[in-house]
Amino acid sequence: MIRCGLSVIAAVASIGAVAGLGIGQARVASPAHAGGSAGAGRPAGIVPPFGASDQLPDAQGSARVPAVRTTSDTQLPRELVVPDVLAVIQTGIPAADVPKIRKLNGVRAVLTVSGGAIKIAGRAVNVIGVDPGAFRSWTPPAAAGAQALWQALSRGQFITSTAAQRTLGAGPGGLARGRAYPVAAAVQAQLTFGGAASLGIPGVDAVVNNATAARLGLVPDLAALVNAPADDLTSLVSQVHTVTGAQSNVVSLQPAMTRTPGQLPVATAVPSGRPTTYMQLYQASAAQYCKGLSWTVLAAIGEVESGNGANVGPSSAGALGPMQFLPSTWQQWGIDGFGDTGTPDIMNPFDAVPSAANMLCADGAATGGSSLYDAIFDYNHADWYVNEVLAIAREYASGA
Repeated sequence: MIRCGLSVIAAVASIGAVAGLGIGQARVASPAHAGGSAGAGRPAGIVPPFGASDQLPDAQGSARVPAVRTTSDTQLPRELVVPDVLAVIQTGIPAADVPKIRKLNGVRAVLTVSGGAIKIAGRAVNVIGVDPGAFRSWTPPAAAGAQALWQALSRGQFITSTAAQRTLGAGPGGLARGRAYPVAAAVQAQLTFGGAASLGIPGVDAVVNNATAARLGLVPDLAALVNAPADDLTSLVSQVHTVTGAQSNVVSLQPAMTRTPGQLPVATAVPSGRPTTYMQLYQASAAQYCKGLSWTVLAAIGEVESGNGANVGPSSAGALGPMQFLPSTWQQWGIDGFGDTGTPDIMNPFDAVPSAANMLCADGAATGGSSLYDAIFDYNHADWYVNEVLAIAREYASGA
């Protein structure tokens, strides 16, 4: 989810040389657009669609959600947050600077993490220390939905990026889950490997919880992640740098705005029968109602607009349903998806998601490239909205 170069994360690695390894909220709705199809944008939070809460309503309207035993650290987050800016100070971000960053125009959430350079199994790695319950919301959807990963982190185990798992271990598969490995930091320790996922933070190899971070001597508040979905990120980077001072490294984590989004996966093997999860519904809707459209785009719009049915409106603009259609637009594009009732229902996900695919397809989304960009822009008339949708779509693609 975070996109940054090694030159920025190198600040983490340099802690080891300088200190001998011993130094120890949800988005608000987007503005209503003019003449598009959807509603007011992302609700208070978005539900990760790869978790237990991904179940669609049954015929009686009750979601089939299995019971999951959780703690405060391992509960499935009710929102995901896309980091837009990263600030790093090698000696730690002063506590007084964090509320100043939160007050900057466009900022919706800020998360600080500790960090440092250590060795795991004899190899140098960059590691961050986090509150699992808070950090989970800032990771890509597939990682956020991996319950076992966060349970392991909560128990004091370490987790890694998928790439780090392969390179750190001696065997062909890399690190072995459940096995203890030597860790060299301010103290010598044995930590158990709890699993790997695409964490979306290039340059960061491993993650531990705050208690383990303190024991290892990581630098408190080494970095701050900033969420500001509707802001000019170039301006925001400058503002954050002004707050944190000349000693900080501050970068935008979003790719430069482009009208050529790149290749996104198209579902080819769609489950037969009626979809039972939102992910299946996105896949089936793209395949049946807009061949060539990546299901990840529908999934990203569904997250941004309603949190996969968690907030169905009405919005401040009067938009309704899981895909947040304006009633006037629904009159034009609403269809009876999967032919289940005979009457298009704006509140029914089995109609709303296919209808979104139908409208996107009419706008040329299936051809990709700039046509896909334009189709998403027509859904909500804001460039930041298009880039937000595409960023989330790419996160789904990375976990596909």
